[in-house]
Amino acid sequence: MKTLEAVSYDALMSRFTREHPYDPCDEANSNDEAAAHIHDAQHVLGGRWHRVLLEGPEVLDVVLPWHLGEDGDVELIPPAGLTVAAAAIRLAALDATYAQTNPLCAFKLTRQTHLARPLYLSTRAMPTRDYAALTVREGLVHLDGLHRMLAWHRSGLLAPGRWVEAYVAGLPDESA
Repeated sequence: MKTLEAVSYDALMSRFTREHPYDPCDEANSNDEAAAHIHDAQHVLGGRWHRVLLEGPEVLDVVLPWHLGEDGDVELIPPAGLTVAAAAIRLAALDATYAQTNPLCAFKLTRQTHLARPLYLSTRAMPTRDYAALTVREGLVHLDGLHRMLAWHRSGLLAPGRWVEAYVAGLPDESA
C-alpha cells in the first residue's frame, strides 16, 4: 500500500456522491447503503481518512461482508465474510448458474465497465448488521466496491503491477 495523502471526510464524500449518485428508481443502485457504511466508518474510526494506492494482489485480501447476492437465491458471501480472493473462487464455482439464481447481482458484476473508481475501505469491521459476524475484524475491510473488486478480478485487473486507488478509514497518521 502506498499512502498518498490524508483527506477530509467532506472531500471524500464530495467525490463519492459525484461518482456514486443515489437513484432510488434503479434497483441495482445501493449507493445509499455504501454512503451509510462510509458514514459509520467516519464515526467509529475518528475521522481519519487517507487516499492510497493498493497493488492488485492487496485488493484480493480485502475482507468482504455478508452479501446475499442482491436478494437472489444464492448467498454469495456468508455472514462470516470472505476475502475478495475467496469470494472470486466461490463466484467462479457458481458461474454457470449465478446469473439465473442472482440476476441483479450478476448484472451489477457485468456493468462494471467504467474507468476504475476508488474503493472505500476501513481498517476495522463496522458495528453494523452486515459486519456483525465477520471472523476477520481488522485489516482492509470493504465499505464500498464489492462488485467492482469481483469484476476487476474476473477481468484480470488485480495482477501484480496494477494499482487501484482507495480511500481508507482508520490508518494511523504518518506524523504520529
